[in-house]
Amino acid sequence: MKKIFNSYVSLFILISASFLALFSLTANASDESTGWLVNPMHPPLEVRLMLTGQKDLEAKTVEGFLEVKLDTDWKTYWRSPGEGGIAPKVDWELSNNLDTVDWQWPMPKRYEFLGVETLGYKEHVIFPMTFHINNMNKPVFLSGKLTMSSCTSICVLTDYELVLDFTPANLPLSTNAMHVFNQGMSQVPKTSQAVSLDMISWNQAKKELTVVATNTAGWNKPDVFIDGQSQNVKDTSFLAPKIAINDNQMIATMSASSWFGDPELLNEEMAVTISDENMAVELSATATNQIIPMAANTSLLKIIGIALLGGLILNIMPCVLPVLGMKLSSVISAEGLQKRQIRTQFLASAAGILTSFWLIAGFLVILKVSGQALGWGIQFQNPYFIGAMILITGLFAANMLGLFEIRLSSNANTWLATRGDNSHTGHFVQGMFATLLATPCSAPFLGTAVAFALGANYITLFAIFTALAVGMAAPWLLIALFPRLAQIMPKPGKWMDKVKTLFGLMMLATSIWLLSLMTSFLSTGLVWLIGLSLIALLLWRLGNVKGRKPVIFTLAFLIFGSAGGMILGSVTADHWATPLPADHAWVPLQTDEIARAVSQGKTVFVDVTADWCITCKANKIGVLLQEPVYSTLGEENMLLMRGDWTKPSDYVTGFLQSYGRFGVPFNIVYGPGAPLGIQLPVILNSDDVLNAIRVANGSSNAVISAQANNS
Repeated sequence: MKKIFNSYVSLFILISASFLALFSLTANASDESTGWLVNPMHPPLEVRLMLTGQKDLEAKTVEGFLEVKLDTDWKTYWRSPGEGGIAPKVDWELSNNLDTVDWQWPMPKRYEFLGVETLGYKEHVIFPMTFHINNMNKPVFLSGKLTMSSCTSICVLTDYELVLDFTPANLPLSTNAMHVFNQGMSQVPKTSQAVSLDMISWNQAKKELTVVATNTAGWNKPDVFIDGQSQNVKDTSFLAPKIAINDNQMIATMSASSWFGDPELLNEEMAVTISDENMAVELSATATNQIIPMAANTSLLKIIGIALLGGLILNIMPCVLPVLGMKLSSVISAEGLQKRQIRTQFLASAAGILTSFWLIAGFLVILKVSGQALGWGIQFQNPYFIGAMILITGLFAANMLGLFEIRLSSNANTWLATRGDNSHTGHFVQGMFATLLATPCSAPFLGTAVAFALGANYITLFAIFTALAVGMAAPWLLIALFPRLAQIMPKPGKWMDKVKTLFGLMMLATSIWLLSLMTSFLSTGLVWLIGLSLIALLLWRLGNVKGRKPVIFTLAFLIFGSAGGMILGSVTADHWATPLPADHAWVPLQTDEIARAVSQGKTVFVDVTADWCITCKANKIGVLLQEPVYSTLGEENMLLMRGDWTKPSDYVTGFLQSYGRFGVPFNIVYGPGAPLGIQLPVILNSDDVLNAIRVANGSSNAVISAQANNS
């Protein structure tokens, strides 16, 4: 009996095993798959197409995936392969009852070989796919020709025939296939409520794309990948980004290049794929040329300090000197002023400076909101503003020369007397006037502060312009804090009339300089006619008020001052007897020509300037027209380009803003050794210019000693 029982048990086990084997075969047979395909010409690569059985009868879709296995060290590519490689693709043209196929791409990795950066996958990758069917109740014949590139130190292009035949409505679910499909989908970037794409900015001059994104959960070690559907984007390769992180904001800047010439990416729609620890998102936006904020790791307190210093330096610029002289004259001539009066007068002037900077900031906010050009000193591109400044400076000059006085009514005089002379409107206006005259001057540190302000939010913009105002008002505030400084000045006397006259003539010279700027908007003959008429009126009034001698003295001052200015404009600062050479032949600024010239081995020196920019004039006379810079600029391999910002120019403005600059002067040198350019400081010197040219030429022993971020 025992033997018979053991026989039945053995038979039962055998039958059970047979049923289990049959069930397993049946289950595998239910999986719709091509099985693993290997091209005998390239055995390191295996592929298979498989359906999960998941379907949506209303949407007419069926889910599946393409699975790829690669031997060690072999890789295949993402949809945008980078600087080399070919993205895999499938031609479904021979299929029946198939509309379209959506291909999902897992997050790629970066690979570098011999200096060429590519994007793709190694060892194992799953590409989820959604098949859109025409009729879910009819058979579908999938016939796809897969072309896949795989590389190590060599690259192989291999074809595979993907063939499946099924009826969508009758597809059974495959647990195994769904598991693999979900593995692939877990690696595909998705949208996220925590991550937003703030901006994509294309810098045509630098050939750089900058992405600004915010993650409410914070960033760890993000990476950014760019691609798109347009041909311009497809033809462009984007290198690994330089990433700056500040709290939840990320700024990623990457160089772009194309085998077909300079990329043109402005207004192109782009997909931005961002990876980070345990996160992969994909967003899209259109590339603009908007201003990108300064590097995220730049401290606002540091910028505030730079703004304070930049505003302080404005006081020693030649633009402000006539107003400072006028202020000094008013203090010295006011005998017996009490400390309280001195303090309130200088506080009033400081308030005028602060108010003027706030007005400028408000004006720039309006321009920013309306999408207009932004910049420091752009009001001097407006002939109406220059005309108003000519009138104001002329009135100030005439007043200091004693040609007129404002007579108030007895009621007004009584009101002022009861106020105890607490009205300081004139001093307030002096402060505002000093600020307006400072705007055509660019000073070190000023450009950095203004650039940060215009790229920041509105509150930060006003904070930085407030710091600029406080910096410029610092000398005025110092005297307000220590009024004794004003009281130790020489006592007034007859000599004060001469000093006051001198400052009046200085203000008159400012008026003449402002009038000369009108030649950019009016004919030269008309400007001369207006100037001579105003001078004649001035001399006539001066003769009536003060007699013949002051007229002769003023006329001599104007004649000899003009002659002296012409002499100073034609001699060097160091060699008073050496005339300045004629300026070089400059060509108009064209960014496309810069890259072409550099590719031909030339060095390109770009000078962005304006007729109203005093610092520009100083750079030209003091450095560019001096030896040895002058001879170097005249060498055969040099190409000199000049951008004129005297009048509004969207092209020149765009060029300035592409380098984070919002004012002139701006100088940059390109060459084989510096194709992206070497920015020079606001105030030039020979060593910096020559050194930058040597570096741009590719000289190995040159060291860049100055960069624009020092400005």
